[in-house]
Amino acid sequence: MHIHILGICGTFMGSLAILARELGFHVSGSDENVYPPMSTQLEKQGISLFQGYDSDALCPAPDLVIIGNAMKRGNPAVEYLLEKGLPYVSGPEFFSRHIAPGRWVLAASGTHGKTSTSSMLAWILEYAGMSPGFLIGGIPKDFGISARLGSTSFFVIEADEYDTAFFDKRSKFVHYHPRTLIINNLEFDHADIFDDLAAIQRQFHHLVRTIPGSGRILFPSDTPVIDDVIAMGCWSEQEGLGGNESVWQVEPVSEDGSHFQVLYKDRVAGTVNWQQEGDHNVANALASIAAAHHVGVLPEVACEALSVFQGVKRRMELIEEVGGVRIYDDFAHHPTAIATTLAGQRSKLGENANIRVIIEPRSNTMKMGVHQETLVASTDQASEVIWFKPQGLDWPLAELVANSPVKASVIASTEAIVRYLVDTAASGDHLLVMSNGGFEGIHGRIVSGLKEKFKKTGA
Repeated sequence: MHIHILGICGTFMGSLAILARELGFHVSGSDENVYPPMSTQLEKQGISLFQGYDSDALCPAPDLVIIGNAMKRGNPAVEYLLEKGLPYVSGPEFFSRHIAPGRWVLAASGTHGKTSTSSMLAWILEYAGMSPGFLIGGIPKDFGISARLGSTSFFVIEADEYDTAFFDKRSKFVHYHPRTLIINNLEFDHADIFDDLAAIQRQFHHLVRTIPGSGRILFPSDTPVIDDVIAMGCWSEQEGLGGNESVWQVEPVSEDGSHFQVLYKDRVAGTVNWQQEGDHNVANALASIAAAHHVGVLPEVACEALSVFQGVKRRMELIEEVGGVRIYDDFAHHPTAIATTLAGQRSKLGENANIRVIIEPRSNTMKMGVHQETLVASTDQASEVIWFKPQGLDWPLAELVANSPVKASVIASTEAIVRYLVDTAASGDHLLVMSNGGFEGIHGRIVSGLKEKFKKTGA
């Protein structure tokens, strides 16, 4: 059976392509944004990729077309398949039909930390010998791939609240039917599809309504926006995370989050001493430990697993060090994510570290200016901020510069950003690139520029 995927290089769709291939389907796909690491991962799996959405990719007609949620009416491939009457489904519906049945699905949801938490959870289960399947919107370094079927009934999935497809406006995660659900946090995001926070809460409650009575929902204690979701009706077990009265708590050993104890029912259940840092990652870790406990993994074993957890590509990933300058890649694209990541780095590196941040406001919500009032404060732990001005931005970035608590500038081309950073970078600098896209390959261009610079200077 031949499946063709429209939007195949998206994080979810690319992972789904790998699972479909593993199920024995012949898989091909189309996308406008064919770039690593997803394109590389797909090509290694023997999946044929087509650049753009020309209808030729659908000739001869595949047996089924899976349509990504970025596809809209007017797209040439979408219009062609509708005219020809080709069978199609959404990605989440394909998962629900072909992968979820008979599985114990563990889902990590929330505005932030879904990729990191699902990666941690999958690794804990792997370390415990449970060989889980998983579908993650990133590439966990411990696995080197974003999805696999696994060899047991356990399946970990990153549960996104974004809409399913142009013909199904429900959130993706209502199709996943988890038995174990993590709700990490909940804030307003995706302003292009949600009118307000209440609209997002309703979608989360739709998800809560799908959890069986013997299922379990894990969420941070004393979080009113999540409490409100649960108050709409909940028929499943619940466990609180992190609060004074919670069954799951954390006792810090180090200030930067790299070393902490996990308490279960007021007793030390294990210790994590790992490569990650920041309070946000500690929260992600606690959620993953609690979720693994629901399927029988002892907290002590889960803590051992996280102590050797390697992290996720594009989550504060050190790309390279050149001449004493460190270049990092991070997926953060929301003020809270930016703030927590920078706070973790500042705590780790110290108050005198020169942390220079390059931010691409790429998400639809960012481009609409929904978060512009909170963006300034989110960068207060940086030493300098460079804002890239992308096409389609609906508000003036100059306001961020005028109100910035740190040195800030707006630069309208990646070429100019690379030139500026290469000219001004000095040993000891930390260059942190934040974007949820490819950012025109800026990371590699910075590295190449620095290598050339330090080669000439002999540094």
